[in-house]
Amino acid sequence: MLAPAVVYCLVAFLLGGIPFGYVIGRLVLRDDIRRHGSGNIGATNVWRVLGWKCGVSVLLLDALKGLLPTALCEIAVRATGQTPPEWLMVATGLSAIAGHMFPVWLRFHGGKGVATALGVVLVISPKSCGFSLVVFLVMMLASRMVSLSSIIAAVAYAGVHLWLQGESVWTSRGLPATLFALVVPTLIIWRHRGNIRRILNGTESRFGRSAKPPDQSATGS
Repeated sequence: MLAPAVVYCLVAFLLGGIPFGYVIGRLVLRDDIRRHGSGNIGATNVWRVLGWKCGVSVLLLDALKGLLPTALCEIAVRATGQTPPEWLMVATGLSAIAGHMFPVWLRFHGGKGVATALGVVLVISPKSCGFSLVVFLVMMLASRMVSLSSIIAAVAYAGVHLWLQGESVWTSRGLPATLFALVVPTLIIWRHRGNIRRILNGTESRFGRSAKPPDQSATGS
């Protein structure tokens, strides 16, 4: 299982690293999307700069980068007559998210991983994912801040996962998903550190308003 696992993770990392926001920016804007708006390659900045159609396209494509390799990993293993181990699903999903955050195609300067993580959790933990989506929507209605809503939703995902798993959280079977539920939200929060500073300073952009000048420490989405 180890050799196929390396292949699954490598494919997931390379697929996760495809910078769709950057690509669509080049195709539509004929320029680097990072030179515009907030300087990010994610769906929010693409939406602000190029409109909702391009923004939604980037959101869906970035989510598919997480969903497809994770789902295909499960399908491939089941095709051999085996049940995919939890650690393999988690490792594949983490590789896709890491690929988005640190893409080889953009010299390892990528996005914040929210949409790609969404695609992964739709496969490995759909109940927790659904709860997090509700939290995100409620926070968006209340604050109109995509960054704050993403951070709170990521924390909510970790919390609801731990609650749903109950006593199996720290067992050998449940541990991989538990580590995923702790590590991924932590990475997402860290990638939003520039946004957190602006939230605390009261200068964070709200959805529907113009983005602030680029913050080089927070490039991505």
